[in-house]
Amino acid sequence: MTDEPMTLFHESPEDPFSVGNSASAVLDHRGTVVGWGHRAEALLGHPADDVIGRPALEALVDPGDRDEVVAAAAACLRDSGWFGIVPVVHRDGRRIPVGVRSRRIVRDGPATEWFLVGAPAGDVIQWETDRSVLDGLFRTAPVGLAVHAPDLSILRINRAVARIGGITVEQARGRCTGDFLVAADTETVERRLREVLETGRPMIFTEQPCRLRSDPSHVRYVSVSAFRMEDSAGDILGVTQLVEDVTERHRARLRLALLNDAGARIGTTLDVVTTAWELADVVVPELADCATVDLLEPVSRGEEPSQDGFGPVLRTAVRSENPSAEEGLNPLGGIIRFAPETPQGRCLAEQVPILVPELRTPADHAAVAQERADHARAMGVHSVMMLPLAARGLVLGLVTLWRSRTPDPFEEDDLTLAGEFAARAAVCIDNARRYTRQHQAALTLQRRLLPGELPELPAAEVAHQYIPAGAAEGVGGDWFDVIPLSGARVALVVGDVIGHGIDAAATMGRLRTAVHTLAELDLDPDEVLSHLDDLVHRLAAEQESNNQDFPLDQVTGASCLYAVYDPVSRICSLARAGHPPPVVVTPDGTAAFADLPAGPPLGLGGLPFEAAEIELPEGSLLALYTNGLVQSPEYDIDAGLARLAEELARRDCPVEETAKAVVDALLPAEPGDDVALLLARTRVLPGDSVATWTLPADARAAGQARALMAEQLSAWKLDDLAFTTELVVSELVTNAYRYAGGPVTLRLILGPCLICEVSDTSSTAPHLRRARTTDEGGRGLFLVAQLTERWGTRYGREGKTVWTEQQLPPGHSPA
Repeated sequence: MTDEPMTLFHESPEDPFSVGNSASAVLDHRGTVVGWGHRAEALLGHPADDVIGRPALEALVDPGDRDEVVAAAAACLRDSGWFGIVPVVHRDGRRIPVGVRSRRIVRDGPATEWFLVGAPAGDVIQWETDRSVLDGLFRTAPVGLAVHAPDLSILRINRAVARIGGITVEQARGRCTGDFLVAADTETVERRLREVLETGRPMIFTEQPCRLRSDPSHVRYVSVSAFRMEDSAGDILGVTQLVEDVTERHRARLRLALLNDAGARIGTTLDVVTTAWELADVVVPELADCATVDLLEPVSRGEEPSQDGFGPVLRTAVRSENPSAEEGLNPLGGIIRFAPETPQGRCLAEQVPILVPELRTPADHAAVAQERADHARAMGVHSVMMLPLAARGLVLGLVTLWRSRTPDPFEEDDLTLAGEFAARAAVCIDNARRYTRQHQAALTLQRRLLPGELPELPAAEVAHQYIPAGAAEGVGGDWFDVIPLSGARVALVVGDVIGHGIDAAATMGRLRTAVHTLAELDLDPDEVLSHLDDLVHRLAAEQESNNQDFPLDQVTGASCLYAVYDPVSRICSLARAGHPPPVVVTPDGTAAFADLPAGPPLGLGGLPFEAAEIELPEGSLLALYTNGLVQSPEYDIDAGLARLAEELARRDCPVEETAKAVVDALLPAEPGDDVALLLARTRVLPGDSVATWTLPADARAAGQARALMAEQLSAWKLDDLAFTTELVVSELVTNAYRYAGGPVTLRLILGPCLICEVSDTSSTAPHLRRARTTDEGGRGLFLVAQLTERWGTRYGREGKTVWTEQQLPPGHSPA
């Protein structure tokens, strides 16, 4: 018998000391060879007859190696066994290093024998290396190793897996994965291992969650590789998986992905509130269970915040995974005042992030949640971060992150990541704040420059729609105007300054003022546009000069459509400068674009403008608009014009409703350009409301004019105005007779007021002056100005017309 069981010699094909692979020999107590295996003969070349009965030192050892072999024999005697490398002589004389394992064999009686097993030293060293690697994998390797049987029960795990699972190596043997992991993660692990068993295809670096049943709220992530085990005959022995805890690497990758995502999601608009909500949406639920964004009150209005960061804040955004959280938080849109000694107050005042990794006591909750402490504790809030929102050295507010459902507390890495979010959001909020201030200033300027309530006109029923561009594009320079003119006429104007922002709005205001001034001169539409063209030239030159010290957006041009409608003649005179043509909808519902010369845009200079006249039936609809109404990325300008004409033709309702319906049908929610739409439904003064006479150019003209006027006023039941009007008519006709030298035309128009017009062939303008006490004349026009509401002069191709307007007596309505 031997003193150790034979199972110590592993039977794997790779084991050089296995029965099938090793050379064997037996020595007696004197060192004589008494047994010799056929594998020994194959290894050393000595047949059994040559070595049995001979001392081993004589038959197998070179004389020069005897001391080394004797020393090994002595150690074997001392320890009752030995393992090592010894040089052995081959039959052909070669020295061969052989790995030898020896064990003592005890027989009946005092005799002792030694059983030797040998193999080539290279095989033994390789085998020992392999065994050392295998032993290291199970004992010291940092990578987890788990061996499973074909039924996926655990055969063996190493210490690394035991540490991940919080168990010992012995506790795992014979158990299954489901005994340690939650059901969902167990299903993932076993499904993938079965796939490896069935297909033989290895699984490489597959990442998956790993939640222990003993602590299911704590999530780890592991990287798993697996391969199928087979014996030499190809039979399946099981599956081995290599497991590495990559939780930190997984979190770092998530943080990087979250940071990249934040770059795309924060700051998509130039709106302060939207940016605050984007920040809250990014951090919840990936980083925190609840987030609140509080901005200093001036910031929410686009104003400059205080330098010290003190002051009330406005709760601007709240995002929470817990629906009941908002009940315990300060309400959205509410004003909050943080005391300087609170963490929030210090965060704002010192511009430093604050991390409170653990809230353990009621005092801890009271410090961070103040009067909301009880609710925060009831929610399970256990970790808090507060970060200032600061840009350009200014504190804009703060963001507060809370954890209640996520069991892990906030760490320094979380604070660093949140700081990146807060820094980006702060820059975006500051840009939005500055843009909001500029946009509000431009919008206010634009609203102040545009007309308010449109006047009641005898010439037309008018309505308008003005839609500013979306916030991203900024306020533009579109404008419209309705200007009452003499003779019950009306000027309709629509224009568009190229560009956006305050500069465009300011230029629009200057052009609109110029149009009013030119309209008062009663110039023809083409003359008005010529004067505007000169003005745009001068504005561009001024801005080019000013830009050296005060950079501004250069005014590059403008478009304009100017129309004058006369309700007496039903003639509409129009001219346009690079502007879309107006739409005319006749009473029968036919819509067409007016055939009107295009004209160059304002600012080009040197090119003429042409006017056209069209006769409009009573009740016609005239539509003036800017190109923002008909231009769209979805279709070309021709399609937009066709849609506009179609929408106008199908509307048979008051102009106010028509204007709103057209805008709703053609425009998106946030147009990319300003839109101005001006509609006018024409009226015609009744024939009995207009009286016209041609008077001879002689001394009798004034008397005839007074008689005709008195008769007409009596027919209109305006006898109360007869005396005043007699003085006005007499003075105007007398001046025409004295200085014109041609026929004189007198026209009375009854509308919202009484209009008196005297036309002659002279182009000389009458001038109002204050006569001296010694002058015998010069007081006529002064009396006219005192007796009338308004008066003026307009010029035509064949002379001039002096007109006056007088208010009607109370209670009198036009005929």
